[in-house]
Amino acid sequence: MDARCNLIVDSCCDLPFDVVDRPGIDVIEFPYVMDGCDYVDDLYRSLSPHDFYEAMRDKKRPAPTTAQIPVATLRETFERAIQTGVPTVYLSFSSGLSGSYDAAVLVRDALAVEYPASKLYVVDTKLASIAEGLLVLGAIEQREAGLSAEEMVEWVREARYYVGSLFMVDDLDSLRRGGRIPASVALAGAKLDVKALLSFDLEGHLSLSGVARGRKKGIRQLAEYALARANDTAAGVHMVVADADAPKDTQRLRETIDKQRNGVVFLSSQVGPVIGSHVGPGMVAVVFWGPDRREDLSVAERIARRVKDRG
Repeated sequence: MDARCNLIVDSCCDLPFDVVDRPGIDVIEFPYVMDGCDYVDDLYRSLSPHDFYEAMRDKKRPAPTTAQIPVATLRETFERAIQTGVPTVYLSFSSGLSGSYDAAVLVRDALAVEYPASKLYVVDTKLASIAEGLLVLGAIEQREAGLSAEEMVEWVREARYYVGSLFMVDDLDSLRRGGRIPASVALAGAKLDVKALLSFDLEGHLSLSGVARGRKKGIRQLAEYALARANDTAAGVHMVVADADAPKDTQRLRETIDKQRNGVVFLSSQVGPVIGSHVGPGMVAVVFWGPDRREDLSVAERIARRVKDRG
């Protein structure tokens, strides 16, 4: 049966390469710079996670930096998709953390003039790392179930609000350097000697969800958060866990969840170098399908969001 819809995803989904390496799915690789050399995030096919994070731990070496997807890369990928003749949906890294989504929209609009019959859609996942990855996994399943491109767009726009996530970072300094959190928050975290527990708000920005006194307590809080919110699906409870070169902590997280809830199906992954450049070594994360995050808004926030949507 011919595909009704193809997908383009980007490397910031932090999934293992073999999960996304399949016909009808193209992967855009984000660029980064380390030790003055240019690299692309190829989902660890050319560099091991340990080697990348060991380089970050070496304070004598410059911190890695990241950039948006080059316009030329977007155009090449989108044009290739258009020329297949199959309607295609690009699931973009959160616009709340990168300008790549806006660039992708501009490239799509330009190509629509050149290829007026094309069907290429760009959707903001409003998520990053394995939270984005869980949404990508769901989209792959929906594609295999036969969704059209238009149906996929609507599915992703709704499903992104049901992705629950929580991740613990060992040090807030990398996020501060990247401009993802205010310097005052990083300074307070360092002085209090706490581990920050972060998630995403509805617009795809980082959101401080809590703090933990030490890594062991933080791992327990990650497990408790997921256990309290994860929903059963037709195939059971599925969670994705990931770490930034902290495999023992990920194993401890899985064991903690397993002790309290039988039958959880885990997918383990590694935080990629682009996300890793901002969160630093030691991050541990868990994501799952949970309740509608829009229901957590206060009344005032719901009104403000409705007004913004109408505008």
